[in-house]
Amino acid sequence: MTQNPFLHTYHTPHQTTPFNLIQLSDYEPAIREGMRIEDEEIKAITDNPEPPTFSNTVLALERAGQLLDRVTTVLFNLMSAETCDEMEAIAEKMMPELSEHSNNISLNEKLFERIKCVYTQRESLNLTPEERRLLEKTYDGFIRNGANLSDADKETFRKLSMELSTLTLRFSQNHLKETNKYELVLTSEAELEGLPESIIEAAAHTAKEKGKEGWIITLQAPSYVPFMKYSSNRNLRKELYMAYNTQCTHRDELDNTDIVKQLVNLRMELAQLLGFTDYADYVLRKRMAENSEHVYQLLNQLLDAYTPTAHKEVAEIEALAQEMEGKDFRLMPWDFSYYAEKLKNKKFNLDEEALRPYFELSKVKEGVFGLATRLYGITFRENKDIPVYHPDVQAYEVFDKDGSYLAVLYTDFHPRAGKRSGAWMTEYKEQWIDENGNNSRPHVSVTMNFTKPTAEKPALLTFSEVTTFLHEFGHALHGMFANTHFQSMSGTNVYWDFVELPSQIMENFAVEKDFLNTFARHYQTNEPIPEELVKRIVDASNFNVAYACLRQVSFGLLDMAWYTRRTAFDGDVKEYEKASWTRAQILPQIDETCMSVQFGHIMSGGYSAGYYSYKWAEVLDADAFSVFKEKGIFNTEVAQSFRDNILSKGGTEHPMTLYKRFRGQEPTIDALLIRNGIK
Repeated sequence: MTQNPFLHTYHTPHQTTPFNLIQLSDYEPAIREGMRIEDEEIKAITDNPEPPTFSNTVLALERAGQLLDRVTTVLFNLMSAETCDEMEAIAEKMMPELSEHSNNISLNEKLFERIKCVYTQRESLNLTPEERRLLEKTYDGFIRNGANLSDADKETFRKLSMELSTLTLRFSQNHLKETNKYELVLTSEAELEGLPESIIEAAAHTAKEKGKEGWIITLQAPSYVPFMKYSSNRNLRKELYMAYNTQCTHRDELDNTDIVKQLVNLRMELAQLLGFTDYADYVLRKRMAENSEHVYQLLNQLLDAYTPTAHKEVAEIEALAQEMEGKDFRLMPWDFSYYAEKLKNKKFNLDEEALRPYFELSKVKEGVFGLATRLYGITFRENKDIPVYHPDVQAYEVFDKDGSYLAVLYTDFHPRAGKRSGAWMTEYKEQWIDENGNNSRPHVSVTMNFTKPTAEKPALLTFSEVTTFLHEFGHALHGMFANTHFQSMSGTNVYWDFVELPSQIMENFAVEKDFLNTFARHYQTNEPIPEELVKRIVDASNFNVAYACLRQVSFGLLDMAWYTRRTAFDGDVKEYEKASWTRAQILPQIDETCMSVQFGHIMSGGYSAGYYSYKWAEVLDADAFSVFKEKGIFNTEVAQSFRDNILSKGGTEHPMTLYKRFRGQEPTIDALLIRNGIK
């Protein structure tokens, strides 16, 4: 046990995680030791003979559990970024015990009595606004985790939360396995018709990696998305589309249908046990939206504003398809990307593949880092002495404009078998300021699934991958600029429908020519991206914007349909899904397909009753970016105000208070409608 790196001070730069020393066998004993120490820390609080104070109770609780947090952070982050069967087995074994441990704290009556005692005296205590917010958050967290329940209901709460922790893990494991299992093996050149050279090279590279002849298309985004966009073989497009959209529905050990029912019902039961009408009611009390009514108000506003344009967009694509294929041709979901790309080329002469040579990954990284330097004065320096968890990962020291150390940033760009799909930001260590004024800086990570380099070419990104990079980097800035006293309120620890503002505001730069001109150069000739190509990117930025909006709205409607239920669900998951989002669907719905069974965001990823947040934050980001547009997109004063009022504050104040301090007013939907050309 003495060799377990988790149990010792890290002798690494900035005490970063020593990934190179951690063995799979280290997790379980470190978790057990972390739980034991935290139990002792909680006992010290509850057995304290002194009257409860903010310091000896609330602050002591905030500072407890650091070892356990350190170990579980690494374990659960790597389960998304670099997992294996053994790691999954460890998590599956430990999840019920971790859930039990967490419940033992939140349902500890002596602990809650002390917190309640401090809370009832809050008006007479001389607390800073940040301390007051921590006290309210702590007290409220205990209430929301069952502290006021009867003994019998507390036992029910324990049972429900343990079942939920096990099921969410199984849901995401099943989806990852199902994604990795599928291969579309192409053996003849004819099957490659329409595919760009870069996709063919990548498919050949995948086949070679798997020891097979020919070309392999997978369900991972860098493979699936371009195939659907460029393959002129309709039958293969349909085959791939059906494989993707029927994942986890095959009545085998990876089927998530029953798990969806259980998750939805358990969450409803848990919310009602706590006195809420439904799970959405439980979640939204701690969101900017506040209630289901406000969420539906936003979704309906967007439906009304965008539906007429979305119908026109799809009709225009179908008209082009009929022009090419004959007037009887009916546009199906597996045709949409293909003919949309054709129309985009026709209207704007813009082929995403023609952009790739100008978006070589290392240059894009220079551009994104350079944008942060220009706006905020921060700089990045790779440090190869910082251990990483996979050879693909790079670690950077980040320095503030005065040269002081600000954060560590890990970047992890390419898909692999142990990594789940999508893109995300996370932290291996959050920021806080201790009682001696020492500012403990964060270790932040951005993880993506971008097009991989091949033997012939470096990693060349699509324009949408560049946008994704900017998005996740916006989250990273939120983490890196954190400057609060308490870890539980630093960085991205904000209301869920506010957390996407820092990320989505960065996406706006993707269509700004002054930004693109700072880094977009041809990877072979070093020629800057041609001016007319930039103009086409900008002109095409609203192409199919209404269709894309309704797609997001449909996911929001589906999410709300599952979590506004007040009675247990035992119906047909596919039928319920199709009825839930039908108002936002324009293309025909296919009977066998099902989103819910692979919708990790709302089933296992923290966005339950929260998917609307993306559109909510889009309203905020369009409104907030209008200040940059007005004053200049590289305006350092606007950037500093955004850093001071939003990025550094975390959850220390209500998000609307922070937003109004930056913007001077509450947001409206108008800026979004104007940006999208709807108004």
